[in-house]
Amino acid sequence: MKKKILVANRGEIAIRIIRAIQELGYTAVAVYETPDNDALHIRVADEAVWLGDGPRTDYLNIEKVIKAARKVGADAIHPGYGFLAENPDFAKACEDTGITFIGPSSEVISNLGDKVTARRIMAEANIPMVPGTQNLKAGDQGVDEAVAFGAKYGYPIMLKATAGGGGRGIRRVENEDQLRTEVHVARAEAKAAFNNDNVYIEKVVLTPKHVEVQILADAKGKTVHLGSRDCSIQRRNQKLVEIAPSLIEDRKLVDKICDTAVQAAKAANYFNAGTVEFLVDKDMNYYFMEINTRVQVEHTVTEMVTGIDIVRTQIKLALGKELAFNQEDVQIRGFAIEVRVNAEDPQNNFMPEAGKKVTVYRSPGGYGVRLDGFVYQGYTIPEDYDSLLVKMTVFGFSWNETVDRLRRCLANYVITGPKTTIPFYLKLVNDPDFQSGDFDTSFIETHPELIDYDEQGSEVNKLARLIAEIHFEGENKYAI
Repeated sequence: MKKKILVANRGEIAIRIIRAIQELGYTAVAVYETPDNDALHIRVADEAVWLGDGPRTDYLNIEKVIKAARKVGADAIHPGYGFLAENPDFAKACEDTGITFIGPSSEVISNLGDKVTARRIMAEANIPMVPGTQNLKAGDQGVDEAVAFGAKYGYPIMLKATAGGGGRGIRRVENEDQLRTEVHVARAEAKAAFNNDNVYIEKVVLTPKHVEVQILADAKGKTVHLGSRDCSIQRRNQKLVEIAPSLIEDRKLVDKICDTAVQAAKAANYFNAGTVEFLVDKDMNYYFMEINTRVQVEHTVTEMVTGIDIVRTQIKLALGKELAFNQEDVQIRGFAIEVRVNAEDPQNNFMPEAGKKVTVYRSPGGYGVRLDGFVYQGYTIPEDYDSLLVKMTVFGFSWNETVDRLRRCLANYVITGPKTTIPFYLKLVNDPDFQSGDFDTSFIETHPELIDYDEQGSEVNKLARLIAEIHFEGENKYAI
């Protein structure tokens, strides 16, 4: 009997995982909530199980997901990213039920999900870190601790939820007066978002580059890295553009960061796929930030420059296979850029365009172009989920070639109905600083002209209007 793997997620990452499962000859099972009745991931799966009306609540319901897996006789569960992917209780429920969790152990997820515990593990392994605190004590004692840290290290500092992730639970503080207020606010937000009101403090690294390293580890402890990525271009602490490899010119430094990532993974007894994230300051000092215990949205750029299928490898490792290659076998060639095409209005603080229907959808293609998405003509943007529609990843043998390919693809990408981030990316790709690789996490704030575009007169909309004029309103076809 074929192995059966349930995908505990939705959207583009569910489709990505389903494809890998089917390529391995296994049966892929999707789950869905009522708002996703028309979602593409339940159509490409071999089976689908309805979890409930949701929205979001059933994707986050451990008991319901485990029940669905048992109902269909699943051997394993892949959590994707988001929802339950970094929930140690979910991994533990899988372990207790005898279902293989495709990811690290519940203990590792718990240790690394608690940012303070993660810092302690890294400190013991001599991994370089940004100055920070343990969990602040409750009440006024915690405020006093925070004030003392600010006095010692100076401002700005960052208040962080211990259980935070994905850019949530983070507040930047500029002075002592603000800090005294924000500690209480941050606790309340952390409690609401993560059911855990613990917070801690880190010194802010001003205008850093956000560099991360993809790692893979098998059950015997063999650990390799797949090179670096640059994820510095962000909005609201969430990534918009991802690049592999990092554009830092000092390749010895990048190699050192990658080796440190392997060291960090081993210190945490890491298994399966993960990402070790670092901040690199203007003086090229680097600091450990966190380990993400899941497949990343931006894994595509690493796959493009290495030729290694990360999701397929995740599944094989979880099912007991050893890593089939050594560190010296990993070869990085060329460059890859991923842009997240979101249903958002960049000119309105990137607000989501929920409820809008996609009236025309025409995607680019050609050499070195990869699309991971779930949008199709006639699709209505749901109000209850993430605004990501498609990840477009382009590859080139040089940085300039990759940028040129991205520009061409953006100019030929047509999505009408909702506003999207495509016109913003067209401005970005023509920006001299981007073209030269000169950017850090302050890039969007220091380049306000990127949102100064004419929506109606843009190159994208000229093509959209032409297509709309000749569009035949026949049967909608699913296409990504």
